[in-house]
Amino acid sequence: MTRSARASATALGLVAAAGVAAFAYGSLVERRHFTVRQELVPVLPPGARSITVLHLSDLHMAPWQTDKQEFVRSLVRYEPDLVVDTGDNFGHTDAIDALEWALEPFRGIPGVFAHGSNDYLGPVFKNPLAYLVGPSRLRKPRKIPLDTPRLNRFLTDQLGWLDLNNAAHALELRGSRLELFGTGDAHQRRDDLAAMEDQVEELRENVEWSEGTDPEVVGIGVTHAPYRRILDAFVDAGADIIFAGHTHGGQVRIPGFPALVTNSDLPREQAQGLSTWSTVHGGAVLEVSAGIGTSIYAPVRFAVPPEAVLLTLVPRSG
Repeated sequence: MTRSARASATALGLVAAAGVAAFAYGSLVERRHFTVRQELVPVLPPGARSITVLHLSDLHMAPWQTDKQEFVRSLVRYEPDLVVDTGDNFGHTDAIDALEWALEPFRGIPGVFAHGSNDYLGPVFKNPLAYLVGPSRLRKPRKIPLDTPRLNRFLTDQLGWLDLNNAAHALELRGSRLELFGTGDAHQRRDDLAAMEDQVEELRENVEWSEGTDPEVVGIGVTHAPYRRILDAFVDAGADIIFAGHTHGGQVRIPGFPALVTNSDLPREQAQGLSTWSTVHGGAVLEVSAGIGTSIYAPVRFAVPPEAVLLTLVPRSG
């Protein structure tokens, strides 16, 4: 073997070793390195009291993932005023007991939720590298139904949370008036924007706010998959802040660069964190969570650790 051939073989060996090491780190270490991202968001009326919001997304829970369950339970120590769950709670067909145990500490804390595709149909094996090519396409319905009715009963009847799947609700928190509206999963086209808009209109016609609350209303949009059509509709409906998940922050990233993919039509630089979404009618803060879990068939993260997000909503300056 010539010297150049030996050098090429050595270089290829080093690249392969680095790839194996990165995959091992992403699947064995970073995927379980649960973090809490904290943000300060000035969207409340001047003089309002702050509101702490815990954003949970993409748990993709499996029964044996006890460390993830303990992490979710531990988040109650932040004493949130509101919990926002943007879907994909299931990661396995038998995860409902684990989900109920993980979320039980939030019983009685106000919350809202909008489902993702993995709250209706269970995961199936597919090439994990396909995620990096572009948005996944659901060519045929997956035939693994989940216990969505039980999940809904638990979230609404036991935790007391509000269902925002193509719906709208009013909520008063710490003296502020909140309009909350949301959609079903846009990735599976379960969103019904017309129904949501009708719900918002009906809410505004019939809501009776308590005396002593701030007369200015804060709009909050909630969805699983942040497709452009959904974000535009939220802004046009009067959202001041929008919550979404689905992207996993790209799940595998090159440090210092935007996400490789968003699994939607969201710009890659907005795949995680706070940004702004604007239309001709106005703008809103966009909060996209990288999520807490991954599919059991693609159990790896790199340069984008799992996260819960703690936002403190504070008054706008002036």
